[in-house]
Amino acid sequence: MVIAIVDDEPLIQSTLVSYFQNAGFAVRSAETADQLRRLMAREKIDFILLDIRLPDGDGLTLMREIRADSDVPVILITSRAEEADRIIGLELGADDYVTKPFSPREVLARVKTVLRRTRAVTDPGRGKRLRRFAGWCLDLENHRLTSPAGESMRLTSAEFELLAALVRHPGRIMSRNDLLDVMSSREWDSNDRTVDVLVGRLRRKIEADPGKPQIIVTEYGLGYVFAEKVA
Repeated sequence: MVIAIVDDEPLIQSTLVSYFQNAGFAVRSAETADQLRRLMAREKIDFILLDIRLPDGDGLTLMREIRADSDVPVILITSRAEEADRIIGLELGADDYVTKPFSPREVLARVKTVLRRTRAVTDPGRGKRLRRFAGWCLDLENHRLTSPAGESMRLTSAEFELLAALVRHPGRIMSRNDLLDVMSSREWDSNDRTVDVLVGRLRRKIEADPGKPQIIVTEYGLGYVFAEKVA
């Protein structure tokens, strides 16, 4: 497992590099966006920890570039004053974020959580790993979504986990807290907009008209309902 740690603060970078090496990861470090681009061009990276502020550009711009052709899991490193940027990062496809100051143990726990979501989502009905709705096919075992036209649709681990939770409970109102509970073990802020951001991302991918959703429907003040029949 090769993880790239992208941060221009020497203390943060050296601390994370040492910690993840001791945890058994092969670690690559970068201080700038350009260094990460060159790194990804010459070898396969399995995970990225990405500082949202880099000396040669915006980490959010780099996040957009990464998602243009890769579904590699990404956790953003932000400061507490960058809430708006965190939301934008999630909208661009980041899987999670961690805020400074943090402990390396917390970061490792977040990485492991995202990896568990990426590798597999345990389905209580193993015989029904394929779920079909509105022409779409969701493979719960292999983390794959196929469009009605037969094209593979790229999902981040967080998008996949949220969609899987909704698909498993069609017709049921699921509150934001319900959805956060199935997404990870981390403690979420009660005002966290993560679910809303992820729902918006999913709608842009699977709804014919994201502005008038028919599949993932909002129940105002309550949460979201998966309104399509699931086979």
